[in-house]
Order: sequence, then C-alpha cells, then structure tokens
Amino acid sequence: MGLPSTAADYRALAQRRLPRFLFDYVDGGAGDERTLKANVDDFARLRLRQRVLVDVDGVDTRSTLAGEACSLPLALAPIGLAGMMARRGEAQAARVAEAAGVPFTLSTVGICPLAEVRAARSTPFWFQLYMLRDRGVVSALLDDAWAAGCRTLVFTVDLPLPGLRHRDTRNGLEARGVAGALLRLRQVLARPGWVRDVALGGKPLRFGSLSSQVPDANNLDAFKAWVDSQFDPGVTWRDIEWLRTRWQGRLLLKGILDVEDAGTAVDIGADGIVVSNHGGRQLDSVASSISMLSAIAQVVGTRTEILIDGGVRGGTDIFKALALGANGVLIGRPWVWALAGAGADGLHHYLTMLQRELHLVMTFAGVTRISDIDASCLDAVSLYQLAAAGAPSL
Repeated sequence: MGLPSTAADYRALAQRRLPRFLFDYVDGGAGDERTLKANVDDFARLRLRQRVLVDVDGVDTRSTLAGEACSLPLALAPIGLAGMMARRGEAQAARVAEAAGVPFTLSTVGICPLAEVRAARSTPFWFQLYMLRDRGVVSALLDDAWAAGCRTLVFTVDLPLPGLRHRDTRNGLEARGVAGALLRLRQVLARPGWVRDVALGGKPLRFGSLSSQVPDANNLDAFKAWVDSQFDPGVTWRDIEWLRTRWQGRLLLKGILDVEDAGTAVDIGADGIVVSNHGGRQLDSVASSISMLSAIAQVVGTRTEILIDGGVRGGTDIFKALALGANGVLIGRPWVWALAGAGADGLHHYLTMLQRELHLVMTFAGVTRISDIDASCLDAVSLYQLAAAGAPSL
C-alpha cells in the first residue's frame, strides 16, 4: 500500500499493527454485524446534486458544536481502550483534535485519566459517561470531569447490557482466567511493535478515569468483571432527570434511534442528542443511524442540537448528514484506525483530509456555508431509495 489517504487505508494499517483482539474490539459489531454494515452502506445510497456556475468563492467549513467553535462540524467520539490502540492514545488524540480545531471526547473506560488529557490541551474537552449501578461512582466521575474543565457531558443511554460481539468471544476478550489470557498473549506476541510502543513504551495500561473508583483497575479481567456488574437494565428517564439536575454543563444524550425517544430527551432537558446505534455494537438488525436521522430531525431539529455517529468515513458523509438535518457528526473507529496505524501524524492527516473533502463537496454542491446545506443538496431518487431500504419516510 502507498501513502494512506482514506479511512480504509488507515484501517488496513491498524489491522497490521494491533493485536487481533484489540483490532476486532474496535472494528467489530454485534451479532452478524448487519447494522454495522448498514451504517456505511446507507450513507453510500445517498447521492449528491452537483451544481455548476455558482459563485463558490470562499467556501467555509467552520461551525459550532455544543457552543464551541470548530474548523468543521465534527467531534472525536468516545472510544473505550483507546489508550491501548496507541501509546497514551487518548492524550495523543486530544492534542491532535485541539490542533485540528475539533472537539475530543474522553471515554469513561479510556486508559488516560482526566488529568492527563487535560494536561495535553489548553482548551476543554468533552467527557462520556454511562449510568452505573453505583450512583456514587457516577457522582464522583461527574465531579472529576467538572474539575478537569469538562463542560460538555456525552451520556450514553443505549447500554443496559453489552451487545453480543462474536469477534470478542473468538479472540478471548470475553473469556476470563488462564484460557483467555493465553489466547490474548499469543495475539500480543504476534505484534512486537505494539508491545514495544504501547505496552512497554509509556505509563502502565490501566483504566485511568476509574482508577480511583474501581479495585484492580489495572487488571483487565477484574475490571471487566466490575464493569459487567455495573450495567443497569433498570435505568429509566427518571435517572436522566436526576443527571440533568446533577450536571451543570451541556448534556448530550448519545444512543437515540427513535423519534419518540428523541422527543423525550428534549423534554427532559438534554441540550442535544446523538443519533446513534452505538456503531452497530449493541443490537444487530436495528436501523442505521443515517436512515433515522431525517425523521428525528423533522421532529426535534428546531428544539435541540443533533449529532450523528455510525458509518461516517469521509467528508462526503459529513455533508450528507448535515443535509438530512444533523448539526454535526462524531467519528469513532476512523480516528482510532488513523492513530493506531500511523500515530499522531496519521490522525492529523486524516482530519485534514476530512476537512479538505468537505470543502470540495460543498464547492461542487454550490454552497459556501455549513448553514446552507440541506436536503435540496441531495438527489431525490436516492432519498427515496434510502426510505425504501427501511428508513422512515423522508
């Protein structure tokens, strides 16, 4: 392969460098991965309208997300274990994101702690959290995030239980004890470069933000056992009401895939929603994120900020999401692929390519501002085809 240029190129590099169980943890999805595939395929169904002889001098990709000025309407999504994909991965990504002018979101189950990510930047970052059974841990994490300067909380609501991910089972990530450890060890030894750079090249690999809350946070098996015990299928909107009173900053609810749920999220006081199926990692055979976006935007788009994740791979996808009513997008797998495959330089190059592609698409579509992008920029036939594929009426 020559020099990497696309998300697919960086995915190939990451696959070569990461132990199998880590690559598949990021790359894989739930069940037979139909929803994972649909997230990408349904973006591809949409066609653009190309316009000519329009004055497109001065195209501007700048926007605002959660009250923050951005170079393009994109944020880096929270990724668990990102610090195992590259040396101090969350801190590196946070630094690159700031340089690129886009928000970065730290996962609750990230490797780098809040303080380390804060030290890597001069501006605030976002923090992602789940509703755990132990509300004391939730409260403590909220306090820690606020003290670290976070003012935007991305709260994941589609995780009552973890999805059934067959790749994780096959690779030993779900197995505790000697058998799983030996299987993972064999995969680690097959990637000596990763061992030198990540496992031995920096600080100990432990779950940083939870290290003060969880016993044995540096032990993968013990940590997973604790996390499994913390999933709470009994969480309801009342818990989100409590969260809204507890968190002083902006609150984005991530994991909304239903029009009725979107309306409830707004009514309960969320400042924004992320239309998401968890990257196809939770329940297989649900709708793709992009196929649900328009219907949700039609109902709540004037009342709240709408972001979307799942299937965004290039600047063209960003444009399509904006055309269907999103204010911006989150990318997950692609930024990890770029960082794992080519380091900070790779991630910086990938983000630069996203902005360049978005600029190009806007030029050929005949729009100069993000606010000019709407459904009229898309081909009507492809909108119909997306609806026919299983989406609500567009």
